Amino acid sequence: MANKTTAEKLATIQKGYALEGATIELGAALIDGELHKDAPVRLPLAMMNRHGLVAGATGTGKTVTLHMMAEQLSTAGVPVFLADIKGDLSGLATAAPGSEKLLARTESIGQDWHGKTFPVEFLALGGDGNGIPVRATVTSFGPILLSRIMELNDTQESSLQLVFYFADKNGLELIDLKDLRAVIQFLTSDEGKDELEQLGGLSKATAGVILRELVTLEAQGLEKFFGEPEFDTAELLRTAPDGRGVVTCLELPTLQNKPMLFSTFLMWLLADLFEDLPEAGDLDKPKLVFFLDEAHLLFNGASKAFLDAITSTVRLIRSKGVGIFFVTQTPKDVPADVLGQLANRVQHALRAFTPEDAKALRATVSTFPLSDYDLEETLTSAGIGEAVITVMNDKGAPTPVALTRLRAPESVMGPSDEALVRSTVAGSALLGKYGTAVDNPSAYEKLTGKTAAPTGPAASAGTPGGTSQQNDVDAEARRIEEEILGRPSSRTSHNSSGSDDAAERPGTVPAPRAPRAPEPQRQSQPGGGIMGDLGGVLGGALGGGLKSMARSVGTQLGRELLRGMFGTSSRRRRR
Repeated sequence: MANKTTAEKLATIQKGYALEGATIELGAALIDGELHKDAPVRLPLAMMNRHGLVAGATGTGKTVTLHMMAEQLSTAGVPVFLADIKGDLSGLATAAPGSEKLLARTESIGQDWHGKTFPVEFLALGGDGNGIPVRATVTSFGPILLSRIMELNDTQESSLQLVFYFADKNGLELIDLKDLRAVIQFLTSDEGKDELEQLGGLSKATAGVILRELVTLEAQGLEKFFGEPEFDTAELLRTAPDGRGVVTCLELPTLQNKPMLFSTFLMWLLADLFEDLPEAGDLDKPKLVFFLDEAHLLFNGASKAFLDAITSTVRLIRSKGVGIFFVTQTPKDVPADVLGQLANRVQHALRAFTPEDAKALRATVSTFPLSDYDLEETLTSAGIGEAVITVMNDKGAPTPVALTRLRAPESVMGPSDEALVRSTVAGSALLGKYGTAVDNPSAYEKLTGKTAAPTGPAASAGTPGGTSQQNDVDAEARRIEEEILGRPSSRTSHNSSGSDDAAERPGTVPAPRAPRAPEPQRQSQPGGGIMGDLGGVLGGALGGGLKSMARSVGTQLGRELLRGMFGTSSRRRRR
């Protein structure tokens, strides 16, 4: 390896990247310190669904790399999904201005550079930002992903799955967090104790803990991410009228406050795509390429069920035409079972300032094929905008490792003007579909006998700041701990009498409670079980109309909603 001449090394790279079919141009090879624009490094478009990894230390150019790849994918007619954590990727909607320095760089690698704009759709999680609001229903999100956000342990996660099972079997739609809270409150009430017992593995104490964590989510303002209209992940697969792929850019302006929600929500998008897309086999180009930034957030503290679901999704979604690129600092951020499925590697520079850094560097080097480079030295000396690359060629074999000077994006490497983002959102066809939240009757209304609250701008305009809502949540949290968990509340009460202080303070409204009623007389129903009991309980407690509803739901006994690997439930299965 050390005895090869520069010409021999050059010939190896030229031969290794002489690919057939459409490609994504990544840059030009650097060999023995010299740039060779006659040795282009490229990635076959047909192999983008073999997944990939873009890694490197902070500030080495990872975001610019995925920006550049997204532009070329869009040009090739491939839709792209990007999580815009720093706000830099909105620049795809603005053509970059040329400069003498930029043009000198692009000419040196053989890039014919022209400033361009690209078709961009701006989304925002729950409307937290300028983009189109993205929401999911609780039932679609599923128990495994929700457990991840709530940071439940394995036992509590299994118990939450039983709650979802109960709701699915009994026709109790879990649209938003108050629906899930109402179901758990029913199960922990006197009226629901028989149903709780029939669920077996779900204890009242564990249900109470889950309920408390649920109220905590509401207190943190996360309820706005759950609800309707639910985002249809098919929107990610669109192309523009000129045939270019739409680049969907998800704004994450408050990621630092909700990192677990961000990473888990991205996995919901992937899980929903996986459940809805048909098998596609090998395609000339992928249906979608999904860049999952800050990938380490997905795996930190993840349960075994969650990790298993990620691994299975990555393994199987390839055959449905979707490519996933994990973006993180080092390969060790990604579990081995997932890392082994990432055939396309773009490794930016690493730092080795500490013993832990040196260990991570050696581990990274060990994941690359044998090469003509001293990778430990190369990875610590690579400049900004340079990366060590190996990809899967058009025959399914790894290409030679190549230190590469990467291409420059043709749109702005930074945020677009906010006025442009706002005007793009205002003109989007998705705004009318997803712009206003709705609150349809669901489990909460069925179990409490209340009508759905007003929704939309007019309703939100009448809310006095949110202080009353916060008091309600605090009061409900105290009640859960004291009445359900049977212990003093961990939340401060300003009421010495021990009753809910929210009910006694002027200007506040007590937290809503499910109506209590005398235990109804139960009649044995053909088939018995949970459904027959639920019909009697709900009918006695909430009235004859709901009893009729519960009986009609009882005809679905034995028919369970199928759920995916994450416990998710797609729109197609819910119809």
